[in-house]
Amino acid sequence: MTATVPGEGLLVLAATPIGDPRDAAPRLADELAAADVIAAEDTRRLRRLCQALDVNPPGSVVSYHEHNEAARTADLVERLREGARVLIVTDAGMPSVSDPGYRLVSAAIGIDARVTCVPGPSAVLMALAVSGLPVDRFCFEGFLPRKGGERVRALRALAQEHRTMVFFEAPHRIAKSLADMEAVFGGDRRAAVCRELTKTYEEVRRGSLVELVAWADDGVKGEITVVVAGADVAVGDVDSQLQGILDRVAAGERLKDVCADVASATGLSKKALYDAALAAQR
Repeated sequence: MTATVPGEGLLVLAATPIGDPRDAAPRLADELAAADVIAAEDTRRLRRLCQALDVNPPGSVVSYHEHNEAARTADLVERLREGARVLIVTDAGMPSVSDPGYRLVSAAIGIDARVTCVPGPSAVLMALAVSGLPVDRFCFEGFLPRKGGERVRALRALAQEHRTMVFFEAPHRIAKSLADMEAVFGGDRRAAVCRELTKTYEEVRRGSLVELVAWADDGVKGEITVVVAGADVAVGDVDSQLQGILDRVAAGERLKDVCADVASATGLSKKALYDAALAAQR
């Protein structure tokens, strides 16, 4: 099972449980046992995970976190060149999603190494599923900036985002972040704060931002994922969208693609937009 032929290295990104070790995919134990090298965000947590899964990895284990990711990537790429099977695991969830991994994936692709992943638990998807907010279109924004001014600017850039938004946040910053969201998005915007997902004290608090700000004033503990409803779509009418469509077509975009995009964003009829644009071009 282990790749050993030079030039045929394999990089495996493996999702790890976000709380309950029973959520681990069965393949995770197999990959831990098959890896030549395991790059772990926290080697102590890896040891605890291996104990929970009753596996004793025979490969070498190295730390791979935000402070050494840049330097260690070159060593792991060299192992891939030699044909090694390299496994990345982070503390929880999928590597490279607000966690180390992206640098190595990019570098592995650069040397034509194979890259695959073991799917599994995701705080982003779980929070979306239990939030009660629309999930047909969403975006993941990771952690907001730590500094207040930068955080407000980042939120202002999202003020007109129509998709449901997902954020990670630290417990000591959640009250300030929710207050900034209330100030930028408005107190009536619906949201959900999901903490300690899959753990003993799992809690999902749903409500308006003004309600969640008041709740968070008492202090919030644990690992937190915040889901916020997108801005309401201002439907308008076909005529109000026409010039923007024509400008995008003149810039080189296909009329059908532009009309589909505008229809999705506004709720207007794609056919009505298309017919109006064609008539305007004649």
